[in-house]
Amino acid sequence: MSNNDYASVFDGPNSHIGRSLSRASARRTVAGRGRYTDDITLPRTAQAAFVRSPHAHARILKIDTTHAETMQGVVLVMTGAELAERSTGPWIGTLSCFEGMKSAPQYAMAVDRACWQGEPVVMVVAENRALAEDACEHIAIEWEVIPPTTEAETALDASTPVLHPDLGDNLAFTKTIDRGAVDDAFKSADIVLEESFTFGRHTAVSLEPRSLLADYDPGTRRLTIHTSNQVPHMIQAVFARTLGVPEHNVRVIAPDVGGSFGLKIHPFGDEVAATAASIELGRPVKFIADRLESFVSDIHAREHQISARITVNKDGDIQALEIDDLAGVGAYSAYPRTSVFEANQVLNITAGPYKFENYRAKTSVVYLNKVPTSQYRAVGHPIGISVGEHMVDRAAETLSMDPVEFRRRNVMPDNAYPNVAPSGVPVNDLSHEACLEKLIGMMDYQELLQEQTALREQGIHRGIGIAGFIKGTAPGPQGYYGSGGAPIASQDACTIKLEPSGGVICTVGVTDQGQGVDTVMGQIAATAIGIPLESIRVIEGDTDAVPYGGGTYASRATAIGGEAVYQAGRDLRQEILTMAGILLQSDTKTLDIVNGNVVSKHSGEVRVPLSEIGRIGHFQLGELPNDYQPTLSATRRFRLTELPYIFTNGIHGAYVEVDTDTGFLRLLKHWVVEDCGRLINPNLADEQVRGGCVQGLGGALYEHCLYDENGQLLNGSMADYLTPMAAEMPDIEVGHIETPTSESELGAKGAGESGTGAAPGVVMCAVNNALRPFGAVVTAQPITPEVVLQALGRI
Repeated sequence: MSNNDYASVFDGPNSHIGRSLSRASARRTVAGRGRYTDDITLPRTAQAAFVRSPHAHARILKIDTTHAETMQGVVLVMTGAELAERSTGPWIGTLSCFEGMKSAPQYAMAVDRACWQGEPVVMVVAENRALAEDACEHIAIEWEVIPPTTEAETALDASTPVLHPDLGDNLAFTKTIDRGAVDDAFKSADIVLEESFTFGRHTAVSLEPRSLLADYDPGTRRLTIHTSNQVPHMIQAVFARTLGVPEHNVRVIAPDVGGSFGLKIHPFGDEVAATAASIELGRPVKFIADRLESFVSDIHAREHQISARITVNKDGDIQALEIDDLAGVGAYSAYPRTSVFEANQVLNITAGPYKFENYRAKTSVVYLNKVPTSQYRAVGHPIGISVGEHMVDRAAETLSMDPVEFRRRNVMPDNAYPNVAPSGVPVNDLSHEACLEKLIGMMDYQELLQEQTALREQGIHRGIGIAGFIKGTAPGPQGYYGSGGAPIASQDACTIKLEPSGGVICTVGVTDQGQGVDTVMGQIAATAIGIPLESIRVIEGDTDAVPYGGGTYASRATAIGGEAVYQAGRDLRQEILTMAGILLQSDTKTLDIVNGNVVSKHSGEVRVPLSEIGRIGHFQLGELPNDYQPTLSATRRFRLTELPYIFTNGIHGAYVEVDTDTGFLRLLKHWVVEDCGRLINPNLADEQVRGGCVQGLGGALYEHCLYDENGQLLNGSMADYLTPMAAEMPDIEVGHIETPTSESELGAKGAGESGTGAAPGVVMCAVNNALRPFGAVVTAQPITPEVVLQALGRI
């Protein structure tokens, strides 16, 4: 069958592609039958708790664990120095693809010095968590407090303490993109506009905290790790290397995962320590982070200060854009993905979907005595899109142009691909024009403008925001193994096999954290083979059971893992038809598979059910020629070969109301048009977009990790760290344009992060649109009532 024939499979009566189905696990989890890491109970399980540094920066002079070691139920006390002796060495969170990047070595627990409030220093393992926490209270540590570095804007000053003296300064990484003739464009500019932006750091706050149950069996020398994680094979590699266990003797199982958002693609020192304890004790050890310690140990993200300037001509054409980004990361660069991907993406994304040639973007990433930052949902995009779309709105306002018309004039045309974005990143298969026009229709844009004008006359200030975007999904091999050197797979794989019953087992390297990955993979496989959905079972999240893969990150599960599933399913289909042709003495070109049966392609007559193929292929091989060996299975791998990412695109619209007396915002309506390529399951794609929008709006309006000058986190609890509530969120209407990517046969792109990426930018545009009559401008996120009132000059 040719590729064109296979393309017709997507639209045929046997297809499950494009069907809105509920998640396969929905009924089970709603009924309370989910199985999360903390639900797993093994005989003789002990539990770990940690003494964490109360200081942002301090030397450890002495640790006295004598009393704790003698307390009831305590089975092990381990300091950072003792753990270091049991490991192969520290982590260094650099990738060679980030030229000139530097980071200090980081041990799983602090050895001589603690570099952020919350860094683990001593582990206590006891028969239960309460006993372990009690013993932690009886560990005495003598500290010598060191002045911390807490402000990014002064981190590079000569008078600022250097966090890691061996590095020479606090600069982790710097990079500049300089394309075109930026200086010439500004010198000859008709209009130049400048702005400064501030983005506060926040964290993932997943519903299920970080969780791990390590079980080392001294008899077999096998280590099994149950963990709430997105990337089992990476965890297998990192833990094996760190603890000196052969990688093939490490099994990682990711059971049900209660949210991840990028948080759970990282290894954490306390998790390594708990695993080392299991090896030391020869018994299971569990560690479940509580909410308070999550705030000071989970990765953070998004602390940036940016200055930007744009020039446009009098006709409304963008001539040049320049940004200068200062990013404050934590005390170390996170291993193995680093803490600089976010800043790098800000450089790539800020120029957005627009067609101009002159672009300069610089970032300086500096170390601070705070929780390390790293990759969190929509890495860098909320910042870059917010800056770029705000500058576009400023330009349109200065020219007295409607923001929609300005975008129509400047977006890359839909017929202009393949193309290169202003940042130099190659892009293909995008649909900015189609998305913009669909959004305007969904919003009833002209009616909104009329309503806005009428309400302003009544003293009600509503704002309309538009924010377009490009989103890098499903990264290729350039960044990790290859030029990077980290144990992170950018390929993914699927093994699919026909069982004697006629059912199909599909094992995949990508993982599910509530997105419905198992459902989508099942739809793809069932379509490729020609079987009912109830005939297929998808297995994921177990390194002993699935082929090696990168797991789920960067919106790659469907785009990369789904393509591997499609190709494996296609190959199994052909294998089944070949065997059926031999049994039926028919040309395979005259046969098809429909609803789990081999049928005559032209008449639809059932010739043989797949259960019969399975039975003969497994039990009655004597019915087949001696020179034919049926496999009834297929394994395929897929990776990108042409582009660094599969880019998706879309556009958001927002309608907000601002109370200019109190500074409070009301989110009235939110619209999204998303082009994530071929839609496998529209319902699940919509929910990914909606969930992403809520998370993005939380970051734009509420979430902020607040530190004082001593590096103390001031709001490390759910009582003080604000997250969005359902009643505060608007109705979110989602539409789609389908432009399949040419990078794969399936044509799917990523969909999991664009809601988070663009929602902050569009709500900031809407707020500023509401404040326009006052001449007020908001450029800080989160956009709290205080920020609004400051912009209005009320406080």
